[in-house]
Amino acid sequence: MFVTVFLLLVALCAHGGNGLEEEAARGPGHVSVIIVGGTGDLAKKYLWQGFFQLYLHQAGGGNTFSFYGGGLSPAEKATPLLFEILKTVSCSKDVSPERCALLKEQFLRLSQYRQLKTLEDYQELAKQIEEQLQQEGMVEAGRLFYLSVPAFAYADIAEKINSSCRPTSGAWLRVVLEKPFGHDYRSAQVLSTQLGNSLKEEEMYRIDHYLGKQVVSKILPFRKENQRFLEPIWNRHHIERIEIVLKETLDVKGRIPFYDQYGVIRDVLQNHLTEVMMLLTMKLPQNLSSSDEVLRNKLEMLNSLLPLGKNQAVIGQYQAYKEEVQKELNRTQDRVSHTPTFAAVVAHIHDAQYEGVPILLISGKMLDERVGYARVLFKNNVFCLQNHNNVHCKPKQIVFYFGHGSLGYPAVLVSKNLFKPAGTDALWKEVTDHKDVDVLGLSVSDYNVQVPAVNKEAYAELISHIFAGRKNSFVSTEILLASWALWTPLLNSLSSIFPRIYPGGSDNEAMLDVHLKGKEIKYNSEVVIISPDEMGGASPSSYQVMKGKFRSAEMVSAWMEDLIERLAADIQGAAEAAVHQGGVFHLALSGGSTPLALFHRLALHHFSFPWRDTHVWMVDERCVPPTEPDSNFRSLHEHLLQHIKIPYYNIHPMPVQLNQRLCVEEDRGALLYEEELKKLVNGSSFHFILLGVGYDGHTASLFPGGKLDHHGESLVALTESPTKPHQRMSLTLGAINRAHKVAVLVMGKGKHELVTQLSRTTENLLRYPVTGVNPANGSLAWYIDYDALLG
Repeated sequence: MFVTVFLLLVALCAHGGNGLEEEAARGPGHVSVIIVGGTGDLAKKYLWQGFFQLYLHQAGGGNTFSFYGGGLSPAEKATPLLFEILKTVSCSKDVSPERCALLKEQFLRLSQYRQLKTLEDYQELAKQIEEQLQQEGMVEAGRLFYLSVPAFAYADIAEKINSSCRPTSGAWLRVVLEKPFGHDYRSAQVLSTQLGNSLKEEEMYRIDHYLGKQVVSKILPFRKENQRFLEPIWNRHHIERIEIVLKETLDVKGRIPFYDQYGVIRDVLQNHLTEVMMLLTMKLPQNLSSSDEVLRNKLEMLNSLLPLGKNQAVIGQYQAYKEEVQKELNRTQDRVSHTPTFAAVVAHIHDAQYEGVPILLISGKMLDERVGYARVLFKNNVFCLQNHNNVHCKPKQIVFYFGHGSLGYPAVLVSKNLFKPAGTDALWKEVTDHKDVDVLGLSVSDYNVQVPAVNKEAYAELISHIFAGRKNSFVSTEILLASWALWTPLLNSLSSIFPRIYPGGSDNEAMLDVHLKGKEIKYNSEVVIISPDEMGGASPSSYQVMKGKFRSAEMVSAWMEDLIERLAADIQGAAEAAVHQGGVFHLALSGGSTPLALFHRLALHHFSFPWRDTHVWMVDERCVPPTEPDSNFRSLHEHLLQHIKIPYYNIHPMPVQLNQRLCVEEDRGALLYEEELKKLVNGSSFHFILLGVGYDGHTASLFPGGKLDHHGESLVALTESPTKPHQRMSLTLGAINRAHKVAVLVMGKGKHELVTQLSRTTENLLRYPVTGVNPANGSLAWYIDYDALLG
């Protein structure tokens, strides 16, 4: 039988906690805590420990508790799992082993698992709570539901709580919600409306665990305590910039189904970093304990931010992410994800106090170190001619250091050439004995350093705030919607942009460095032109776009997204030149998966491309109906043609299906295509031909071992592939070598061995048909990404 234990030992209550005075003012009572998702990962890592900490602080304070772990599984299956989790909770060092053992035993006796799946389950829970209150003669103080479940379940659970599990007799109800709170403005609005139908605003606690970090919660008190120092300099005349940075070394393996939908901006910037930005720049409240004033000032600041567009952001994606997506989502190698794993955004506030002050919000996975901080960098007008180590010459800055990194612990650091911060209270202490480390350009000895007197876990802190009814550490509906209103236009503008690919870790070097120009942000690295001879020993992250020679022809190499961007720009340049000179541009495109990223780039970014004056031809086609997935034309149509404004009569699919037959020589399909291009293409010379190259060295549908020299003067021929579908139609080398410009696109680590072989091979049509590409009066360029070039 479930037993509630009354803790009456006065010796056990010599303990305090954040906001407990407010709770005491309401008088004691019984509190039911229900963690929905009580055996999940978050509950296991943080929530049960946090509620045990709450119980430790409240023990003997007059309140009594019941703890429920709720879930979809039947009780007989989940109860053992729950108690294995509960056995792992621990006490802080200031609690004696005897007291800890007693309270832990009582905590386990106060806890049980309940299946919470149907409305009847919630009704049964409410019935049990009511019966317990009556049997033991207790007054109910409140019910706390923590929804540690996916966001799509919030509205349904909130409705069940509202209809069947509300407390009576004036007791409070608090429902805690974990992020994500929507995917964009519209979805957040829908979710807020759904929740608002069941819960009052004061009953909802949207938790952002960053607001429980001790350094983050210190920002407003620090500004208040040091107001006489900060008020004269907390403005555009003195602040050079503000940086809010969260760097992580881990990848997102195991989280791809979630992460690929959200990405780094939704996962980190829209919530954690935006909250920190508000605390740094909001009008300082007169009363820090007033939730209404704090939230009102946050909202005022958020509404004063200038709109964010794609010129205010750069995005990146670590190199292995594509393979992780393919593996975890069971996608093919053709799958191209635009989800960023790195983002740097510059924000500006439309306010005289901060006019022109850039606020950088930066976060990413697979970076060089794990660290989080907010830095306010001040202008320094002192110039030291000789003694550069003089304290006055060094950076002037305040750093709110969240933890990890070189310092290793949370701290507030104020450079000594700025001011000495006000004395600490009981919760913070000054540190003067430093280890020899640098923090953001300064030795730690050049800072005045304050640290928490006792390190506390963020969830435990926020749970104590929820119990106390303090709402200024949580996200209100108004702030949530205002934040999404700021970020949604940026997310929409970035949705079609290919992130810059970066290798990860220390190999990133300067690849992700950014520079600011006015109100815009760009990657700092410019195009670097080097020859292959200069590559020896160089890390590929030390250059972006490389030009050199490959097989005596022009070569352009870069990370994949930069290479595609460059190739698309070159094709548009060729198109504009041809249209300017002759009024028409003839472009022949190959099939397969290699050019898909290029098709996306052309469709989504090159709005000024002269498509109305462009004729699109095919380099090759499989002998299948054009409606089948294997059809090159179908792929071309789906990924490019249907997204651009091109006259239908300018599109020239290869006639592989005539007389209800596929590639029958008597139907003369190859000859018909040849006659069409002779009629429309001046001198049968395409302006631009895009080719790929297979692992076996084939190009177009010209395969090793094929009788390529038998094509004679033909421009189009039927060929045989060693793989299904065997029959193909293809431009011949004769047609390809008449072109003004031919580009061969080679991408992926799998092509590295081929690239190596081709670099050492003279013309060998029998083994490597691509070696026969050599325009007679035009030019050849190889576009090779770093994966294929360097392996």
